Amino acid sequence: MRYRLDLVLKPAEGALTRVIGMAERRGFSPQAISGEPAAADGRWRVQLVVDGQRPPETLRLQMQKIYDCESVEITAVEGTTVEARS
Repeated sequence: MRYRLDLVLKPAEGALTRVIGMAERRGFSPQAISGEPAAADGRWRVQLVVDGQRPPETLRLQMQKIYDCESVEITAVEGTTVEARS
C-alpha cells in the first residue's frame, strides 16, 4: 500500500538522509519526495511517498524518534488519514 508522509523537519545536515533511511529500514520503499522551507520558522515541510506492506504505525513511531523530525502525519494515498502527531 502507498502512503504519503507529511513531515516537519528541523533544518539540519543529514535530516533527509535519516528520514529516508528510516523508511527503508522499516520495510518501506520511497517513491517520491518533495518539500520546501517554511518562510516563517525556517523548518522544512517535506512530503515523502512510500510503498510498503507493513502497518504505517510502525513507520510513524520510528519517525517520531528521529531528532530532526518535529511532526509526522501519515495518509494513505487513497485519502484515508492513518495517524497524526503535532
